Amino acid sequence: MVNRWIYSVLLVLCWPLVIFYLLLRSRKDRAYRQRFAERFSLKLPAVSARDGIVLHTVSVGEFNAAKPLIKQLLVQYPNLPLTITCTTPTASAAIVKLMAEQRELGRKVEHCYLPFDYPVLMRLWLSFIQPQLLLILETELWPNLIANCKALAIPTLIVNARLSARSAKGYRRFSALTQPMLKNISQILTLDKHSARRFAALGAPHVEVAGNLKFELDVPKSSIQLAQSLKPLLQGRMVWVAGSTHAGEDELLIQAYQQLEPLFPELLLVLVPRHPERFDAVAELLQQQQLKFVRRSVNGLPDANTEVWLGDSMGELLGWYQLADFVFIGGSLINRGGHNPLEAMAFGKAVLSGPYVFNFQQVFQMLQQQQAYFPVTDVETLVGTVTQLIQQPELALKTGEKGLKLYQQQQGAVARIMAQVNNLLPMAEIKKLNNDNALAWFDPRFYPNFDMAYFQSDFWENQGLVTGQSKGRNTVWFIRHQDGKEAVLRHYYRGGLVGKINKDKFWPEPAAQSRAMAEFSLLWQMRLRGLPVPRPCAALYQKHGFSYSADILIERIPGTTDLANLLQQRALTSLEWQQLGALIARFHQHQVYHSDLNCHNILLDDQGQFWLIDFDKCAIRTAADFPDQSWKAQNLQRLLRSLNKEQLQLPVFHWQNDQFAALELGYQQAASQHIQSTN
Repeated sequence: MVNRWIYSVLLVLCWPLVIFYLLLRSRKDRAYRQRFAERFSLKLPAVSARDGIVLHTVSVGEFNAAKPLIKQLLVQYPNLPLTITCTTPTASAAIVKLMAEQRELGRKVEHCYLPFDYPVLMRLWLSFIQPQLLLILETELWPNLIANCKALAIPTLIVNARLSARSAKGYRRFSALTQPMLKNISQILTLDKHSARRFAALGAPHVEVAGNLKFELDVPKSSIQLAQSLKPLLQGRMVWVAGSTHAGEDELLIQAYQQLEPLFPELLLVLVPRHPERFDAVAELLQQQQLKFVRRSVNGLPDANTEVWLGDSMGELLGWYQLADFVFIGGSLINRGGHNPLEAMAFGKAVLSGPYVFNFQQVFQMLQQQQAYFPVTDVETLVGTVTQLIQQPELALKTGEKGLKLYQQQQGAVARIMAQVNNLLPMAEIKKLNNDNALAWFDPRFYPNFDMAYFQSDFWENQGLVTGQSKGRNTVWFIRHQDGKEAVLRHYYRGGLVGKINKDKFWPEPAAQSRAMAEFSLLWQMRLRGLPVPRPCAALYQKHGFSYSADILIERIPGTTDLANLLQQRALTSLEWQQLGALIARFHQHQVYHSDLNCHNILLDDQGQFWLIDFDKCAIRTAADFPDQSWKAQNLQRLLRSLNKEQLQLPVFHWQNDQFAALELGYQQAASQHIQSTN
C-alpha cells in the first residue's frame, strides 16, 4: 500500500510531463491533443456502458488481436454492453469503425480512452462504469487500476499475457509494487508456459497457459473485398509486402529493392510503415531515391511502371498480406523486437524476418523448428533471399504452407479464454435495478416483473401471502407468490455487542461486496456448479448516509426439515450420515467455505436429498489463496460442536457422538473418489 502511494504521488508530480508528451505526439498526430477530458476522467463514458464488460486493448495491434474474442463476447453476452478502451488514436479509430458495424447488428459496443492511472481518477471512472468484468490484452498492468478493481469487487482477467525474462527482471526490481498488484488479479492467461512460470515466480497466484489469440485471426469482410478489388491490378507482378516497417528499415528495404529491380522488373514492393506519422517521411525518402511510387492514401493505383506502392492507409495490412507472394515482417532489422508474423502465416505466405524477434520469440522458434521462415540480417541477405523466392516460387508456396499448418495447430485460445470469462461472469443473466439510494439484483426468470417493494414484509402481509415466520435470533418471512412459487425474505442484522447498539446498519462498502450481494453471488455460483443450495431470487443494497442495510430473497426448498428439528423426531441411519459427509466433501471439493456449518443450516427433503443453506459471510476459498486447507477440518468440527450443543440443550435429540464416524467415513470416501477421478 505504501509503495503504491509513493507510485501515485510520483505520478501526480509528473502530470506536466504527461501533458507535454501528449502535445509532443500531437505534432505528428493531432488526435493526441484531443479528448483530454476522457484521459483525466473529466468526461465519463456513456451511461449505456455501465454494468457490462470492459476490454482494454492499449493500441491497434492489441485491438486487432482481440477481434475474435470481441466477436465471441458479443455472441455469448448479447445483453451486456461491451466497452472497448485504448490509449492511442489509431486504436480509437479502429474501435469506432467496429462500433458502427456492430450497432448495425443491434449490439451494444461503447468506446472511450482508459484514464491515466491516477488513483482518484481511476476510482471515479470504475465507480461510474461499474463493469462486471475487466479484460486486459497482453501485459498492460497499472497498479491503481488493478487495486481499485479489487476494492470494488470487479474481477480482472489478463489474456494473451506475455512476460519476457527481461521484463520479469524489471518486475522483480520493483516487487514491492508489482507483487501486490499481481496478487490482486483474478486470473492471468499467458501465451506460453515460459511466461506462466515467470508470472508465478513473481507471486501471481492464478496463472494458466491459454495460448495466443493472434493465432485466431478474424479477417474482416472489408479486407477480403479490398484484396479482391486490387488483385486484377497486380496481374503479372511479383508482390513483396514489407509490413509494419520502422525508420532504419525502410532505407535497407529500398536499397535491397534497387538492387533487385534491374534483375526482376516484375517485382513490386508494397511498403507499409508501422506508424501513420511516418507516412510522409517515407514518401519523401522514396522521392529522394527517385523511385516510381504511388500512395494508397490518395487512391494511387499501380501500373506496369510502378516500383513501390506506399501503403500509407490505416487498417489495410491484412489486405496487403493477401495480395503478397512473400512478406517481410517489420521491426526485426532494427532492435525493435519484431511484429506479428501470424497474420502472414494465416494466409499461407512465406515469411522473411530480421534477427530482432524477441516480441514474438516463441512463434519464430516454432517457425525455425519447422523451417517455415527465412531469416535475413542485412541488405545482402535480403537480396539473396528474395532472389531465391522469385526464381523458385514453389519454395515460397511450400514454406507458406508450413507456416499455415503451424498456425492452425496453435488455435484454441478463444475457447480457453471464454471458459475463464464464464467463470468470472457467472451472473451475466442477472438484472439490476437502481432506485434512489437502493440497488437491487434479481433473477428475471423468477421475477419477470420485479418491484423494490418485494423486500418489504408489509407488502406481502397486505396481500395475505405470508405463510409463516422463523423467529430465531432474527425474523425470517416465508412467502407464497400468487403463481405458487415460495420464497424466504431475510433482513441482515448485526450480531454480538455491536448489534445491541446498531441493529442492522453496516459500514459502507461497494455494493458487490455487501452482505446481500455477496451471498446472492455465492449461491448463484454454487448452483452453476450443481451444488444443492437454494436459488437466489433477489438482493437489496440500501444506502443510509454513511452506512447501508441489506435484504435477500431466496427460493424456499419444498418439503424440507432442518437437521436440528429432524433429530428431535428420529435418528439418522448410518447411510444418511455417510450421505451427509459425502455432500460436505463435495462442497469442499469446490472450495466452498461455510462459516457457520451447524445442524440448523442443513436440510433434508422428502426425497432424501441433503441441502446446505444460510451462506451469509461464506466464500469460495481457492487453494492459491488458502494453501493451508485446514479450514475444511474446522468446518466438520464446527458441525460436531453444534450437534453436541443441541444434545445438551434438548430433552430429546437422537444423536450420539460416535455417529459422527459415519459422516467422516462418507466424507473420506467422497474425497478419495474425487482425487482418483482428477488423477
